[in-house]
Amino acid sequence: MLATHMDEIKIVRESLRGRRPVDDATLASVDVLSERLERLKRSSSLFAGIMLSEHVQRLAARRVVSAAV
Repeated sequence: MLATHMDEIKIVRESLRGRRPVDDATLASVDVLSERLERLKRSSSLFAGIMLSEHVQRLAARRVVSAAV
């Protein structure tokens, strides 16, 4: 399971660095990481102030924009 978490992180990191395209796999990875963060926030108030980086949030917004077009 840890390997799966690292795969999503790696995909997003590589896309942010321009080493791989921002494609469906990238956007799906952002969705997975966002959901995991939300679960952490629900599980403990220790995570309440943690957010995805601004760059990752912009990636997530691409899905919304592409769905609206």
